[in-house]
Amino acid sequence: MATPPTRRPRLASAIRAFLDSETAGGNILMAVAALALIVANSAAGPTYFATLETKVLGLTVLHWINDALMAVFFLLVGLEIKREFVNGELSTWDQRALPAIAAVGGMLAPALVYVALNAQTPETLSGWAIPAATDIAFALGILALAGSRVPMSLKVFLTALAIMDDLGAVIIIALFYTAELQLWALGGVAAVTALLIGFNRLGVKALAPYLIIGIGLWILMHESGGHATLSGVVLALTIPISGGGHSPLHRLEHALHKPVAFLIVPIFGFANAGVSLAGLSMETFTHPVTLGVAAGLFIGKQIGVFGAAWLAVKMKLASLPRAATWAQMYGVSLLCGVGFTMSLFIGLLAFPGRADWVEEVKIGVLTGSILSAIAGLLVLRLAPGKAES
Repeated sequence: MATPPTRRPRLASAIRAFLDSETAGGNILMAVAALALIVANSAAGPTYFATLETKVLGLTVLHWINDALMAVFFLLVGLEIKREFVNGELSTWDQRALPAIAAVGGMLAPALVYVALNAQTPETLSGWAIPAATDIAFALGILALAGSRVPMSLKVFLTALAIMDDLGAVIIIALFYTAELQLWALGGVAAVTALLIGFNRLGVKALAPYLIIGIGLWILMHESGGHATLSGVVLALTIPISGGGHSPLHRLEHALHKPVAFLIVPIFGFANAGVSLAGLSMETFTHPVTLGVAAGLFIGKQIGVFGAAWLAVKMKLASLPRAATWAQMYGVSLLCGVGFTMSLFIGLLAFPGRADWVEEVKIGVLTGSILSAIAGLLVLRLAPGKAES
């Protein structure tokens, strides 16, 4: 008698699909970042930099990439975290406590390391938040190289921590890197947000009204002087979600996965990773900005994330991810030092008009991220694990 075919477990569904696409996208992002470095230091370098500074509809190409395309990235981030908080891996306090506490530690410690190394140069202290964020795509791409040694629960933890980390970075940008707020535009943001919430409460299931009004939200957020990408997160939080897999949030999340992972994030990486290595010297690596960013990512991140997680578990505020060991947690804490995307962006905001310091930010980000990636991967490959139940 033939046995019926086994049905693939549905547990993998959304979170595994997200992790799979982010992992593949992270591998592409690493290749694109390397390509950007090659192009920036080749005969095509002047064309590369000139193209990014070309103005289109009043904004440079780089500005459109960093503010408009990345708003779509943060829309997906917001959708993911909302789904996980409502009915996913972060639906209970015990599940969400650990990544939240670790994210706070992972933002505070790198900032303190940066400040300590820049205390003698007050003019560079504005870069304190540069090493505060973790790059989801890069970190998950590197985590995938560890293979099945890493339990799914730890991958979910890293995803949630990185999302909270990036949201924290956006809040930091809004609070500390905004030169002048336009109250009329902020009022418009509040009114449009209220309208979107009204759609949600009235049971509007079609995505078109949310997305069309979301464009207006982006324009108002941009005009307000705040960070335009925050509009993506605000929009995501108003998209309806239900228990099944066919809610508006699930549909939009599914539609955005591949475009974000394979197009938007690689474009950002190519546009922002290019740094000219001409004239690079030991002085560049010993400059307070370079040292602060690199040490903040490589040393501050691992201390902040692992230390906060250890304290949270020991104080019984949270529990270690299922089937994970402390050695594996340390490896993931190291990977949190891969701070590519948001770190580069905050560097641009921290030092306007100082192209030399921005270049040192890029060197620091690349150095700290590479060290974190290598060390984290080695630890995860060597760390003993236990079977995931």
